[in-house]
Amino acid sequence: MLQGLMMDRPLLTTGLLRHAALNYGERPISSRFAAEPAHRYTWRDAWNRAGQLAHALLALGIRPGDRVGTLAWNDHRHMELYYAVPGIGAVCHTINPRLFPDQITYIVNHAADRWLFVDPMFLPLVEQLWPRLEGVEGVVVLTAPSLMPKSTVIPRLLCFEDLLHGQPVDFDWPEFDENTACGLCYTSGTTGNPKGVLYSHRSAVLHAYGVACAPGLDFRSGDNLLVVVPLFHANAWGFPYAGAIIGATLVLPGPKLDGRSVYELMEAEKITVSSGVPTVWLGLLAHMRATGARFSTLRMVTVGGSALPRAMLEEFEQTHGVNCCQGWGMTELSPVGSIGGLSPTEAALPLAQQHDAKMRAGRPIYGVEMRIIGADGQECPRDGSTYGELVVRGPWVARAYYNDEAANRSAFTADGWFRTGDVAVIGPDGAMAIVDRAKDVIKSGGEWISSIDLENAAMGHPGVQEAAVIGVPHPKWVERPLLLVVKRPGTDLDRETLLRFLEGEVARWWLPDDILFVDTLPHTATGKLLKTELRKRYLDHPLPGAPAAAE
Repeated sequence: MLQGLMMDRPLLTTGLLRHAALNYGERPISSRFAAEPAHRYTWRDAWNRAGQLAHALLALGIRPGDRVGTLAWNDHRHMELYYAVPGIGAVCHTINPRLFPDQITYIVNHAADRWLFVDPMFLPLVEQLWPRLEGVEGVVVLTAPSLMPKSTVIPRLLCFEDLLHGQPVDFDWPEFDENTACGLCYTSGTTGNPKGVLYSHRSAVLHAYGVACAPGLDFRSGDNLLVVVPLFHANAWGFPYAGAIIGATLVLPGPKLDGRSVYELMEAEKITVSSGVPTVWLGLLAHMRATGARFSTLRMVTVGGSALPRAMLEEFEQTHGVNCCQGWGMTELSPVGSIGGLSPTEAALPLAQQHDAKMRAGRPIYGVEMRIIGADGQECPRDGSTYGELVVRGPWVARAYYNDEAANRSAFTADGWFRTGDVAVIGPDGAMAIVDRAKDVIKSGGEWISSIDLENAAMGHPGVQEAAVIGVPHPKWVERPLLLVVKRPGTDLDRETLLRFLEGEVARWWLPDDILFVDTLPHTATGKLLKTELRKRYLDHPLPGAPAAAE
């Protein structure tokens, strides 16, 4: 075929930061910490410090292909690692500090990390694990010299700011194949060992483009973006890279993500846009209700990581006038796959119907292809009602897990699509709706009950703070739903009242066979409901009427 006559420049993450420094150099980046004063500098400053860090990394002996682990919250030092480590051809391996110690040990050893860069608060954890970390040569503490620990069991413990001190800001950034690995992130590991997803420079840059222009996100150059989603969780949904493309102000909140802290930071930094998991927004909205506070600048929030509760959507939009939009994705998708924004036709509908549309996971952003397949592997009709497994492909979708052939054998279809494990439907307009995780859908009497839809219905009651639905064994129906509820503080809610409320919200045969009120619900390291733990905990829970049904 006739080839085009266009330049072929490699898509490298370093180019994103260079672009921001040259074109939006004075736009600020603000950080909060646990033990240091707030920090503020610019995209140009970040570019200069990334150059210093690149020199320091080479001085430590880090070379192309080496894995460099991070155990850190969201601040400017962590973001500098995002750019400097891949910029020299190495791999930035972001580790979730909320994982179990055994999982962290497995991840560090499986990735063969050579160095770890850690926040001071995670140093005791690393010291505890140190005898089991097989190839780590040393640890760099992400702090100032005055806050370094006085003693440690780690032989080579260095200070991040000492490493950068005296290094030149100019660095001759290399150019290399855009398919070179740039980042590594492991899945949450709710079943079996976590699995590694190895991103490339090309996939990271294309994903950032996709996020920056995704319909529904409404992400603009003049925005002040609060990056609530952790940098250690699937590239912080691409915002550190997408923010560089459009020159947005970034605010990195550190470890304090309780409702009061998030609200105060939003007001102090005049935040216009933010993204996070539902558990963070539940805490924020609870603070707003308790104090009567109002947002002065916030325009939009994005919800991801688990399903958007309809009550949360309505509270953001109707009480606070804040546009609320959910996205769907996975670590294996870098992570964003779809955004639930409204089409022009949907935006003209009455509010209740707009909210119906927003409860879907939305349309795929350009670059991601989706389809639904049945048990026979054949594509299901895009009619908005036929359930099937959601499979995806695209230039920022994983084609294999890192060094894990056992996981690869079941993760992909014969023609190379990634199997998400989600049960979903796709409508004629292309909008996708998650019905449930395949392992969470409740199979009752040969019919499916969506735990997500039932949870959302329960969350619509003003006395419900959080809800989880699991299937428990039933002698006649195989499984029946059990609803677990955390009440909102100060509310008086009982089983019968909630059941009567649900009778008008879901089909009668969907109604839970029992409701239990609990103080807290378990969550994964990324804020999702940990239903594997709930299923273990309530495996033998006796359902009312079950013995009689078995006779």
